[in-house]
Amino acid sequence: MKILWLKTELLHPVDKGGKIRSYHLLKQLKTNHEITYLTLDNGAAPGDAVESASEYCLDLIRIPHATREKFSAGFYAELAANMVSALPYAIRKYRSTQMTRAIEEVTQTERFHVVICDFLAPAVNLPRGLNTPVVLFQHNVEAEIWRRHHEVQTNALKKRYLYWQWRKMQKFERQACRQVDRVIAVSKADSEMIERDYGLEKVYDIATGVDVDFFKPSGAVAARPNSLVFTGSMDWLPNEDAINYFTQQILPLIRNSVPDVSITVVGRNPSRKLQELGQRDASITITGRVDDVRPYIEGAAAYIVPLRIGGGTRLKIYEALAMEKPTISTTVGAEGLNINNGTEILLADTPPDFANAVVRVLREPRFAQQLGIKGAQTVRERYSWGEVAAEFDSICRSINHKDSKTQE
Repeated sequence: MKILWLKTELLHPVDKGGKIRSYHLLKQLKTNHEITYLTLDNGAAPGDAVESASEYCLDLIRIPHATREKFSAGFYAELAANMVSALPYAIRKYRSTQMTRAIEEVTQTERFHVVICDFLAPAVNLPRGLNTPVVLFQHNVEAEIWRRHHEVQTNALKKRYLYWQWRKMQKFERQACRQVDRVIAVSKADSEMIERDYGLEKVYDIATGVDVDFFKPSGAVAARPNSLVFTGSMDWLPNEDAINYFTQQILPLIRNSVPDVSITVVGRNPSRKLQELGQRDASITITGRVDDVRPYIEGAAAYIVPLRIGGGTRLKIYEALAMEKPTISTTVGAEGLNINNGTEILLADTPPDFANAVVRVLREPRFAQQLGIKGAQTVRERYSWGEVAAEFDSICRSINHKDSKTQE
């Protein structure tokens, strides 16, 4: 097939969940298909990002597009201005008439079998009357993320703002899902939510994958006693909320039983607030971006995922399990993943329960080892990227003509 893949960023560095999923799927698909990757480009990617695109596509089309840096004066001005926009801010900031024209031009000059809209944001730039079938690849149910942001927010003004962002996202997401030919989610839970909330009769879903050859114990790094690790892009609000929640409500409870417990937070662009937290508390390390998360995972006694907000599925959990690391998560953190509580992962949703689960893993090394080994066995047997890509490929091939809608 000839595939036109729409995105809002280049994939290198491959340093966050959405990029990782897209990168591995594209690498697998590229072995059998011709892929044109059409993306917005704000110029912030490293110099080798363009050259490295040959790893996942045959042709690259970049559309210059400026976005405001988070927490800048311009960023807050745009948030305020968004109050009068019909689009949620997370969608409006990617609107580009130049990208719409580029999609129109390339689909008129070349015959593509399918257009893949990777994440919801590029859908704002889809031309009307496009003759090529479109697949919307939903890494998350975006409205659900904003609903959860609204639910956990305690500041009244912010809570009101988040309420309107949630409602606007819900409206846009419903419209986008109903206008394309296929919707693919990353878990059964997400596909059922989209079907129920947006009135679609059939939403497909694929599993989350992991590079089992890359994520495996090296044996070169010894785990530090009573040490915890969290990995994830720290400029994603659910991850920042998770660490604030953990350090404020869970970590003090763990210290009652394990006074020397420590945590390392690994991920790009931590906020000033998080950096200051690490400076005040010697037991909390905030690394910022690193080239390789594996030594940090291998060097910890346990991996934690204290997420209260989120959607889709967390690749980070499969990566930690593939590293044979005992993992403690909230139910939201492990949402959509087919893993068993108590034997492959520990799930806990209140601060006392989460703290008790962490203490158990730190104090019972034999149990922790068994948990890690069983989790690794499961992901290695079931969730390689090759199998996931084959499933994705099959869904895309099932679109025979323009009239085969998801509502059929």
